[in-house]
Amino acid sequence: MLPASVPFRRLSGFYFFYFAVLGILVPFWPVYLKEIGFGAEQIGILSAIIMATKIVAPNIWGWLADHHVRRISVIRFGCFMATLTFAAIYYKQTFLWFAVVACAYSFFWNAVLAQFEVITLDHLNERPEVYSRVRLWGSVGFIVSVAGLGALFDVIDISYLPALVLIGLGLIWLSSITITEAPVHIDADDHASIWHVLKRPVVIYFLVVCFLMQVSHGPYYTFFSLYLESFNYSKTFIGELWALGVVAEVVLFWYMHRLMPYWGIRFLVIFSLWATTLRWLLIAFLPESLPVLLFAQCLHAFSFGAFHAVAIELVRQFFSAKHAGRGQALYSSVSFGAGSAVGAVASGYLWAWNDHYTFVLASTVSFIAMVLAWYGLRSIKDC
Repeated sequence: MLPASVPFRRLSGFYFFYFAVLGILVPFWPVYLKEIGFGAEQIGILSAIIMATKIVAPNIWGWLADHHVRRISVIRFGCFMATLTFAAIYYKQTFLWFAVVACAYSFFWNAVLAQFEVITLDHLNERPEVYSRVRLWGSVGFIVSVAGLGALFDVIDISYLPALVLIGLGLIWLSSITITEAPVHIDADDHASIWHVLKRPVVIYFLVVCFLMQVSHGPYYTFFSLYLESFNYSKTFIGELWALGVVAEVVLFWYMHRLMPYWGIRFLVIFSLWATTLRWLLIAFLPESLPVLLFAQCLHAFSFGAFHAVAIELVRQFFSAKHAGRGQALYSSVSFGAGSAVGAVASGYLWAWNDHYTFVLASTVSFIAMVLAWYGLRSIKDC
């Protein structure tokens, strides 16, 4: 059970709206860009811009939150400015303008999640293992978006996508107003700099593994919907497939507080990377087999769900309260920022050459990450 002092509904509500917006953008943004005339390389670059700002932006906001500004103020400001800058998409539909909007919007958007993870963990205090019970409502929001919009875009034109994103961003901002911060005790004797933490070999291996994991997801997040369309799957079915993956993720999140102590953190990392490797191979070689495709989507429970939950716990272990904001920001920037950006750009160029082998190469990257995790994470502490 969650402690009575935890504002479960408000924390869960924020995650719900945040990931509902991702449920609009991740599957359907590439389809929208294709619809208005952009090519595969341009789609890859525009998707990468949103991800690449996570390399720098979260660390700027994390430093501000750790040193100068209330963390919740950073979140509220980021939500408001993300809404305002995304609205500029209506000005004109040129590649250069879309690149400018994507850069500005994502700079503020990336102020949000890493700092909210810190607030959530602060509220959970001595019960960090139940983080997944709160976070799963973000997955529910994603499911509602992809399942509903997949059917909706078979009926209405996908040109309505920017308006739906703006509505979602507004709801995130309103939700942020309801959140308060938990009291945090920072050890006055903790004088170690963040560089002292970053020099530890296990931390370096962890960040490299996170980077490679997200590189391998590049083809999936950028081109999976278009890939399925090439095999004549409907938008409704594509939305349902995205939703299925996140349903599997929700189920895993619900039991994660038991799996983590039972299986151990290192085993979960390695197993998740193995499942990711298998997933990309199945999508590459058997996309026309419905049972195989359904099974591959269920592996999302590990390729994202288990891996992310374990990564959040490792960041909590590696970085003290003094560096919590920058620790979460660094994890976000290295994995969802640099890793996703490299994956998106690379897949954009590879896709024009051969969509099949793009997923094969993704499986190779996740396999390399699995080998590094097996070797480099031997010293981590289980729950």
